[in-house]
Amino acid sequence: MRKIGIMGGTFNPIHIGHLMLSEWAMDAVGLDEIWIIPAGQPYKKAEETILPGQERLHMAELAVRENKRISCLDLEIERKGYTYTYETLEELKSRFPDAEFYFILGADCLFSLEEWRKPERILKNCTLIAAVRNDTTMEEMEEKRNELMRRFGGNVILLPFARMSISSSEIRKRVAEGKSIRYMVPDAVKDYIEEKGFYRG
Repeated sequence: MRKIGIMGGTFNPIHIGHLMLSEWAMDAVGLDEIWIIPAGQPYKKAEETILPGQERLHMAELAVRENKRISCLDLEIERKGYTYTYETLEELKSRFPDAEFYFILGADCLFSLEEWRKPERILKNCTLIAAVRNDTTMEEMEEKRNELMRRFGGNVILLPFARMSISSSEIRKRVAEGKSIRYMVPDAVKDYIEEKGFYRG
């Protein structure tokens, strides 16, 4: 069976932290490929103003265009209304029954997973890969992993990962302030943001 990693999120915009995590996950778990799936309208960010899905998808495509092992899907941005991870995973399992799915997320998301819509259906349809960073101890992560597996079943893999202070919100803030985002995002993404005038406020 193909082992496919899934990276979801708003990607507003995608940055090098996302890309590094995808590479580390591929190496650690032996994934065959990774699919980046930008969210359409995430219900947890309903009150935030985010770029249209097609623009965020295009920036993700620019970021990975030279990496043959990473693809971008419009699955969620084409879905009407709020987008939920459990629905995406169930659709993928239905469309690709010959694949094993691994959903990649950060430590903060692991600690808030109970607040996601239908977490038991998420864990039923994928293995979680959770990044362990320096701001969270392995012991804390292991305790949370065990708690989630007791409550919802499934499997959670902990992936030691470099501490990254880069975030999409920081990138947007720097653009609004007229500061450089070079090396925080791939050059093609930086150029597109500048060309379109995104995030200038």
